[in-house]
Amino acid sequence: MIEEKKISKPKVQNLILENRERLSVTGVIDVDSFNDECVVVDTELGLLVVRGEDLRISKLNLDSSELNIEGEIISCEYTESEGSKKGGGFFSKMFR
Repeated sequence: MIEEKKISKPKVQNLILENRERLSVTGVIDVDSFNDECVVVDTELGLLVVRGEDLRISKLNLDSSELNIEGEIISCEYTESEGSKKGGGFFSKMFR
């Protein structure tokens, strides 16, 4: 019998912050919630909370796992460890 080995793809995440006005995030799985002061993003490495003022999502492409946020960015914080999140994202919760 041939044993199949699962080759796990290494999880990669990049955060690029430009002048505290534009944040580019890779490794995005879903956007859980957002408003003009807070964006909660489910990523390959856990939940990422971006706080600021006048925040807006300028690009969201889940096929390429990319997200761009514009506005005055105050903080970026991971809130829970990888794999501990259960359930769907913002849009799946909204359409239950």
